[in-house]
Amino acid sequence: MILITGIGNDDIKYHNTRHNAGFYAIDAMRQVLRFEGFIAHTPLKRDRLLLSEVAIVRWGQEEVILLQRNQTPMNRAGEAVKRVYDRYDIDEFILFHDDLDIKLGEYKIQKGKSPKGHNGVKSVEEAIGTKDFWRVRLGIDNRQGQDIPGEEYVLKKFKKEEREILNGAIIEACDDLIFTELFEKWV
Repeated sequence: MILITGIGNDDIKYHNTRHNAGFYAIDAMRQVLRFEGFIAHTPLKRDRLLLSEVAIVRWGQEEVILLQRNQTPMNRAGEAVKRVYDRYDIDEFILFHDDLDIKLGEYKIQKGKSPKGHNGVKSVEEAIGTKDFWRVRLGIDNRQGQDIPGEEYVLKKFKKEEREILNGAIIEACDDLIFTELFEKWV
């Protein structure tokens, strides 16, 4: 099974903030998978034991993908990911997250890269004991010369036009991900 996780902060006060780019990606990934023939009709459902919202995605009758959004604080996202690893047989792991080192509207799909200063990614690596997984780094930096510390900037809300730029990048990243070797046996 492939685990696809988007990390963010679940608290309502963080809704529409830059740090939640990973959450937005899970909704987009669900739609892209449906378009490609996967059965992803069920909405994400809260699972208290997994500290997450999750949805199973099937190919035919086989359960092949688990979509996850942590319901923990961002810096403890690894707890939720670890619980999924403990319950399911995970063959591949893909993590969507915001990245301040990448300009808004851009993204990178990489495997086994360092989290740099991202505490949510560090939490995931520590919890599952490896950094050998796929990361979809979603660019959120649009400071354009403003001197705003990163810790403060990631918690700022998107302007409408910024969110539209991010949404376009997320759809493009999801489409690109579908055509990697991870999905070649289905697509």
